[in-house]
Parts: sequence; C-alpha cells; structure tokens
Amino acid sequence: MDLSKIETLISPLLEQEGAELVDLEYAREGSRWVLRVYIDKPPRVSLDDCAYFSDRIGSLLDSSGILAAAYVLEVSSPGIDRVLKKEKDFQRFTGKAAKIQLKEPLEGRRNFSGLIRGCQGGQVAFECEGKTFSFEIGLIEEARLNESAHLSI
Repeated sequence: MDLSKIETLISPLLEQEGAELVDLEYAREGSRWVLRVYIDKPPRVSLDDCAYFSDRIGSLLDSSGILAAAYVLEVSSPGIDRVLKKEKDFQRFTGKAAKIQLKEPLEGRRNFSGLIRGCQGGQVAFECEGKTFSFEIGLIEEARLNESAHLSI
C-alpha cells in the first residue's frame, strides 16, 4: 500500500481542523489489517480529538476506496517518543533531546543520542557527546524525540 495516497487524502482534513499528520502505519496483524494514524494538535491531542478524527478519517477512506481490504483504523497521539520525519519536525523540536538511527554508518556508527540543534536545507544539525554532526534527512532511518533522556550536553 502506498501510504502517500492516504496522506494526500487525509492531510487537508487535519490541517483544516488545526491538526497535523505525524505518521502512518499500515500492517497486517494476525488476520486483520490495521491502519494507525498518528496526529498532533496544539496544545495536545485529547481522546475526544482521536474519536472525532477517527470518524472523519474513516469516512474519507471508506468513500475513497483506497483501502480495498477490511481494516481497523486507530487514531492516536504520537506520544512522548514522537517520530521525526520532516524538516519542519526537526525545526519545531530544535533544542530537544532525540535519538537518530542512520541508514548507513557515519564515523563507524548508526545510532546517535543527543540534542537537535536545527534543520535547514534538508540537513539536521545534531549534537552528540560534545560534537555536532550534520545528517541529511534522507539518510535517517528513524528519528524520535527522547523526552525521557537526561542529557548533560
């Protein structure tokens, strides 16, 4: 399944309602397909928001016919370990603790924990162990906030 089609379909609804799409997951779990939609909305996502967006997104998906198989829709907040994917995510969370895993090793390693120092032109400035690295967003396998980190950088 091409998740970009789902993103294109539901993003305008979310933006119209002051929310943003953080991530999508579509996976087979046992005998059923599950579509997980992670949203964010200032100041925070409530259970009422999740229920509201679940109804609206479900209606959009069902009327579009994008998903041919039966599926379970789950709408939730991204949580404290929010995934970071887009340049605007890294810009928004500049100064916050994060964990980054690269697709290929840099200086002999793929995993970095530290602070986001900024993002511009598709390059993430990231401080780790007293050194600043620059990662191209396209080379990042996974990046997540690390709110539970107690860093002394």
